[in-house]
Amino acid sequence: MEAAAAAAAPVRLWVKTEPFLLGVLPVPPPARLGPHYLRKMAVYTRARAAEGCFPRLSWPRWRHIACGKLQLGRGLAWLYFELFHSLLRRDPPGRLEWAEAEAACASAEELERERSKLSVDTLQFLLFLYIQQVNKVSLRRSLVGEEWPSPRTKSPSLSGKSTSDNKNWNDQDHLAFVQSHLLDMLELLLEPEQLSASRPGGPGGAVSLEAARALGFLLEGAASGCGTVRPLHQLALWQPCHRPNGYSKVSRAFSLPKLESWLRSCLTANPFGMSACLRAGKKLAWAQQVEGATRRAKIACHTRGVPEESSMVIMSQVYKQTLAKSSDTLVGAHVRIHRCNESFVYLLSPLRSVTIEKCRSSTFVLGPVQQSVHVHSCDNIKVIVICHRLSLSATTGCTFHTLTPTQPLLLPGNQAVTFAPYHTHYPTLEDHMAQVGLATLPNHWDNPMLVCRESGDPGLFSLMPPSDFYTFVIPFEMEGDTTETPGGLPQAYQRALSQREQKVQIWQRTVKEAGLTKDQRKQFQVLVENKFYEWLVETGNRLQLDSLVPPALGSKQAAG
Repeated sequence: MEAAAAAAAPVRLWVKTEPFLLGVLPVPPPARLGPHYLRKMAVYTRARAAEGCFPRLSWPRWRHIACGKLQLGRGLAWLYFELFHSLLRRDPPGRLEWAEAEAACASAEELERERSKLSVDTLQFLLFLYIQQVNKVSLRRSLVGEEWPSPRTKSPSLSGKSTSDNKNWNDQDHLAFVQSHLLDMLELLLEPEQLSASRPGGPGGAVSLEAARALGFLLEGAASGCGTVRPLHQLALWQPCHRPNGYSKVSRAFSLPKLESWLRSCLTANPFGMSACLRAGKKLAWAQQVEGATRRAKIACHTRGVPEESSMVIMSQVYKQTLAKSSDTLVGAHVRIHRCNESFVYLLSPLRSVTIEKCRSSTFVLGPVQQSVHVHSCDNIKVIVICHRLSLSATTGCTFHTLTPTQPLLLPGNQAVTFAPYHTHYPTLEDHMAQVGLATLPNHWDNPMLVCRESGDPGLFSLMPPSDFYTFVIPFEMEGDTTETPGGLPQAYQRALSQREQKVQIWQRTVKEAGLTKDQRKQFQVLVENKFYEWLVETGNRLQLDSLVPPALGSKQAAG
């Protein structure tokens, strides 16, 4: 019956991917961010509209609510506020302007004054806080809380079926969550007097046009038979929808019962979600199969016609391969890398987000990531990236060379994490950074934030000792102007490199002045080559060299 109603509806609506994929922290939220307290917050903000709470909520007022009313720490309060603010700020110039202002602050007081200039849409922020429940609420048991994930919690499978509590990528879970909690979210947007009217026995309540615009944070759609994606409020104001959704031109508001019923009748699967990408997306053949590899890499992307913010690339089972790509397919895409083992992956394009799951003994070199890089359930991997935010959960023995303006987030289940400065470059890197609005300052690679129960564990993470630090060379030729690591290296690491270079020069001079005969030089060369080969095998770099294509083809592979 629901399917028939949806087919007859003049519009189709679906749940957006980005709010859940990028806006929801992949851990259960604090209890004080539950529906009961958010309803209290909704009433509080409207009552204090003149104090900077409504219709836009300033950072000082949210800090007061979060720390004083909801008992959140200041760091966590800023995390939620900045996460939402950055999610909606896509414009690179605005991001760079904020980075410059933040980097110019010489003290915590100056930084706080700069943050006080920021504000967010109050109603959308309430919805943003509400959907954090997706990783806590059981869809089978209503509001029964879930346990924190274990270090080996299963992640969503590439079939699109949910196999874990981590629902950030799964569009089926997003739809189920909205369907289960639609009335709660609508009531969160009501004015206080309308909220009482919506209770059983009341006249039903009215939803303002501003509330419908705010709901567009989660929902979008298209007129049936039309491919143009439009915001929710535009579709709701379309004349054929007025009667079913209860819109009144006089009051400029919707009937709550009718609007809820209309939304439910129009909601359908996201045509641009992960499930659609896996089912009907274009299959790609980027990775080259190498001798001895028994698994074929599976890579898929959306076909053409997908809105920019919905572009996806999903890859799985890259095994003992080197994959290198810089192309329009990747630009601005959400990338999911799943079950890659003993491989080297180079994605040298500006990206929107990256998720790396269940990977082992691999190296990932990524172009600048405008929003977030999330690593889950991985062992012994290395990630080299410039990104807005890095978050880790259930990782063991992994190393991260990062440049990031926000604190890396350590979520539950991590062990022996190593942080190190970003240490490589490729010719178009700085151009790509400008495209996504990432600067070299501020840089918090060495200042992680512990968002987990293991916060007291001294072995949870460490900073790489300068003595263990080496630069990384990307082995592909490309055209561009970047010739060095953006922002340079921290002084201690640069000093260690200089000292190592001096030792090499001394060694070379010693060999040159040793007066070896021609035969002795040959013998010595063979010895050095043998030792180098042993080092390649021991470190796994032999695999990467064997799987690299010749330089001429390598250039085409990276730039094609």
